[in-house]
Amino acid sequence: MQPQLREVALREVVTGQNVTVYQPANLYGCTLEDEVFVGPFVEIQARSHIGRGSKIQSHTFICEDVHIGEHCFIGHGVMFANDMFHSGRPDPDRASWGRIRLGAGVSVGSGATILAVSICDGAVIGAGSVVTKNITQKGIYAGNPARLLRLLDA
Repeated sequence: MQPQLREVALREVVTGQNVTVYQPANLYGCTLEDEVFVGPFVEIQARSHIGRGSKIQSHTFICEDVHIGEHCFIGHGVMFANDMFHSGRPDPDRASWGRIRLGAGVSVGSGATILAVSICDGAVIGAGSVVTKNITQKGIYAGNPARLLRLLDA
């Protein structure tokens, strides 16, 4: 028996002006505002929104219902996850999944994992960090779980 093969593609993507998407990429049901850059081997799922001037580097996975603000930088291999497996297994009920929101000017280092949280404007997330709680103060955060290293000027 042969497996079902599906091509990577851009399906039902709303885009602004001057958007760049390097292939292969798998984007569907999402919105990319003006001047967005998406590197190769990126998946952006339905109902996600990438703000104006944001850059998404290669090998990044952005799950459903993620909002990334304007002028954000998402490093290589960043993973966004909103199903917290509360029952010990994947939850098929999308309504029970968490939401992820990044404010404007957020930078996320390569290899970081962002769980169902909100991150305030201007925060910096170190490479390899795991963000498990909301970040409400502009600062530099790193580690597993991510902790405040120092505040940044407002």
